[in-house]
Amino acid sequence: MIKLRKTAHLTVDKMSSLKIDTPTSVRQGEELDLVKLNGFIKSQLPDFEEIIEVSQFPGGYSNLTYFLKTINHEYVLRRPPVGAKDIKGGHDMAREFKILTAIKSIGYAKIPNPIIFTDDESVMECPFYIMERVQGIILRAKDAPKLMSTVAPAEMRKLSEALCDNLAALHAINIEATGLIGIGKPEGYIQRQVEGWHKRYLASQTDEIVAMDILATWLKENLPTEGKPTLIHNDYKYDNVVLNANNLSEIIAVLDWEMTTVGDPLMDVGTSLSYWAEANDGDFEKTFNLSWVNGNLTRQEFAERYSEKSGRDVSNILYFYVFGLFKNSVVIQQIYSRYKKGLTKDPRFADLIFGVKVLSRKAIKSIESGEMM
Repeated sequence: MIKLRKTAHLTVDKMSSLKIDTPTSVRQGEELDLVKLNGFIKSQLPDFEEIIEVSQFPGGYSNLTYFLKTINHEYVLRRPPVGAKDIKGGHDMAREFKILTAIKSIGYAKIPNPIIFTDDESVMECPFYIMERVQGIILRAKDAPKLMSTVAPAEMRKLSEALCDNLAALHAINIEATGLIGIGKPEGYIQRQVEGWHKRYLASQTDEIVAMDILATWLKENLPTEGKPTLIHNDYKYDNVVLNANNLSEIIAVLDWEMTTVGDPLMDVGTSLSYWAEANDGDFEKTFNLSWVNGNLTRQEFAERYSEKSGRDVSNILYFYVFGLFKNSVVIQQIYSRYKKGLTKDPRFADLIFGVKVLSRKAIKSIESGEMM
């Protein structure tokens, strides 16, 4: 056994209870036709080895993520969820592949290498793409008990600081010089987001939730002045980063770029904070993130550290936090709506309407108190 040295790093010895993110069996109704998939890939990439194993990563509620194995290599396949043809934006595989390719081309190394994309629905009835797998530790909410028993609060703090610092680094990428500014329309971004997510909510609404109506009105009536646009990830949290197994405070890859665009970076920060559960939050909120584990930055500390690292004013962070909660509520509502329509049978979705109510109430309480609740 290698002895632990006195170091700020979270070493793999100390974190032996945490394993490299591993896939499980494919869920019923979400199987892939391996014969068709291999045939398609061979027709486009003749030197690509035959896929001999397919399994599925169980996390997440949005796009489906599969593990593909050949004799010598490992890959990840991304496709929209079953029954999601009526929902645009976050399930646009072509756009996600384009963004990954563009980011890779400018030398940003913390992403998986994109391999191939197709919108030929004869292969699996939807667009999809394949990228290389990046091996490392992905911390999911279910890992919280392990962290509480193995990681000192001071070490957990360093990890949460690294997550915050990396978000500031993403926002420092020069979108003009790289051409990434062309992936979105930054002018008027906040207003379009507020109006767009409200429309999505109305289109997927299944229950009368007064708080959601109040939030939509408040967000429209309190639109802030937009800051200088940057690249924004739009889904940045612990389980969307891959960590070095030998030093968990080192982020080696950022995943799930499906909603990436350009706009006010505080919209990105607000979304991250809306996932950032604290110790006093309820059980549902804690399913989003393990940020409530002792030692993590609080939401306010995260915002203040981001301000320090980026030089941006976060005095109006409450607005962006409330928007993040509203957006998350809509995403959950969309998933629940698909379940109600019978478009997916995933049992995890059966009670998600409860989550819409929880997050919308949290947003209302935050507005009433004037701080992130």
